Parts: sequence; structure tokens; C-alpha cells
Amino acid sequence: MKFTLAHVHTFDIQLSKFHCDFPFGRRLPCDIYWHGVSFHDNDIFSGQVNKFPGMTEMVRKITLSRAVRIMQELFPEEYNFYPRSWILPEEFTNFLTEVRLMKDNNPSWKPTFIVKPDGGCQGDGIYLIKEPSDVRLMGNLQSRPAVVQEYISKPLLIDKLKFDIRLYVLLKSLEPLEVYVAKDGLSRFCTEPYQEPSLKNLHQVFMHLTNYSLNIHSGNFVHSDSSNTGSKRTFSSILCRLSSKGVDIKKVWSDIIALVIKTVIAMIPELKVYYQSDIPAGKPGPSCFQILGFDILLMKNLKPILLEVNANPSMRIEHEKELSPGVFECVPSPVDEEVKVAVIRDTLRLVDPHKKRKEDKL
Repeated sequence: MKFTLAHVHTFDIQLSKFHCDFPFGRRLPCDIYWHGVSFHDNDIFSGQVNKFPGMTEMVRKITLSRAVRIMQELFPEEYNFYPRSWILPEEFTNFLTEVRLMKDNNPSWKPTFIVKPDGGCQGDGIYLIKEPSDVRLMGNLQSRPAVVQEYISKPLLIDKLKFDIRLYVLLKSLEPLEVYVAKDGLSRFCTEPYQEPSLKNLHQVFMHLTNYSLNIHSGNFVHSDSSNTGSKRTFSSILCRLSSKGVDIKKVWSDIIALVIKTVIAMIPELKVYYQSDIPAGKPGPSCFQILGFDILLMKNLKPILLEVNANPSMRIEHEKELSPGVFECVPSPVDEEVKVAVIRDTLRLVDPHKKRKEDKL
């Protein structure tokens, strides 16, 4: 397995046949095919595609939870970065029974749980509960399965606010396994001061959910041109702040990298099944790579916790500003641009087909 912490600055690249769109049909093969959502083109016989077959299905909350759970059963100490999880509705009875037993064994345990719809995104349908019996079962879970997890009630706070980290990870190859982690990411902040969950504040999404798409609608959301202020900041600015307080940020990074690698390893077996189904060995086909968005939470003790993996992380570098009711303008976001332009640039440098050809000739 090859793992590199990547952020490349030293050379330029030109892709000779990089087509963004084909108004008159594609006539020449491309070096790189850039798909918006998922791998879906069976007529590609060469080049590289920026999606792996099956990745969208692989990182759905239920599939990812199952994959990590298998590894937790085999290597419990190595995979303790993922919260205890149950799949609903099929494991609802187990959820009730296990929580009751844990409470009986430890009466002081007062957990909170977070329910996440399997196919949900941008915070859609997520809610917190105190008791397993509070799960909204009536018909909802039958049509929209979900994962319920133990809620991390003691997150690291900055300026009294909860935040998460969006890290960009390039899966460059399955065999050999090559994974690259961008040196910087985004920190997305809640917009209400954090308090530990209680019956009074369970429904305060701006306090508990870090999703940008939710908090952007808060009156307290702050757009900033600075990387170290506002409701969206660079992760490097958070590390600098922690370092100034004496935190060993090399240890924080090491733990995060270990989390990323172990998560990818948990995904690989099923991902290879998808890959070999769409691109069988010996059949002409493209090679694949993909940028993934890892959402990570730092606990108060600085332990990283995996929240989820996104197969199609947003690469927008602007946000909408409402000029008047119903009239919006796209405004550049310097923080997004600083992080995301580097991610795209370095990804293209790493998959540079001309560079690979030169290496093959050596």
C-alpha cells in the first residue's frame, strides 16, 4: 500500500485532450473524463475517469457502516474512530435491547443518538433523540432506511462553537492502493454556541449540526474573506490556533491520516467487486481515480471521529448572496477557493497522463 501526504507545487501540466463538453459529440478519446456525479459511461475504453464504479453506493451511510462494522469486529482497537451504529429498521429491536442492557450495566450513562437517513445529504432528515423509542418509525423508515449512531456529546469547541472538518482525499488507484490526503481542508462551524444535548435543545440544528447547507440559513452565519474567522475556515488555521495553545498537531494529523487509511481499507473489498464488474480484467477500459470528502469531528480530547464520506464533495468556490427577495448573486469565497483550487490542481498533477508515460519509458 502506498500512502502519500500530497500537496504539489513544482511543475505545470497540460492535458492534450481534456474535453468539458461535447456539443457535436465526442470524436476523439480523452486523456481524462470528468463526470459530475458517478461512473456511468460504458463506452470509455481508455484514459482516466474521475469516478470509481460503485463509489456512490459504497459511501452511503448504511453500506459504509456495515463495512466499518466488519472491521470493528476484527480489529476493535484500530476502528474505534466510528461511533456505535445500528441500521434501521432491520436492527431496531437490537438497538432497543442493546441500549437497555448498556443502561442497566451503567446507570450513569445518559446517551444521545443521532438518526441519519441512508440517502440523505446536506443535513436533510437528520435529528437527535434521547430514547430509542423516539425514533420516527411509522412508515418513514420503511421507505427511507437510516443509520442511528451514538451522538458525540463532547466535541472540541472553537469560540464556543462546534465544528467539523472536511478533508479531501484522492483515491488514485485500487491496485496498488494509492491514497493522497490534501494538506488543507475546510472547517465548517455551527452558528449557535454549543451546549450538551438536552430535551430542551435537541431540535436546535444550528447548535448540533455542522452542515454548511443548514447553517448558511442562520442569521448568525458569517461569510469572511479571512481563512481564520467566520463560519467557514481553513483547517490549517484551526491547527495553527491549536498549536499556539501547545497542542501536538503532528499527533492530530497522524491520527486523522490513520482514520482515512483505515476507512479506505474497509471500503476496498466491496469497491473492488463493483470495479471488476464494470471493468473486468482483460477488457479494454479506463483507469479510475476519485476525490472523496471525509467529514471528521474532533472530540474534546482531540480524538478524530469519522462522521461520513462523501463521494461527490462540492467544489464550488462561491456562495449565493441575496440582493433582494428572490434575487441572488454569486459571490467569490476566498476560503473555498484557497482549499479547493489546490485540491483540483494537485489531483490533475498526480494523474497527469504525460507524466505516467514518461515514467513508463524509464
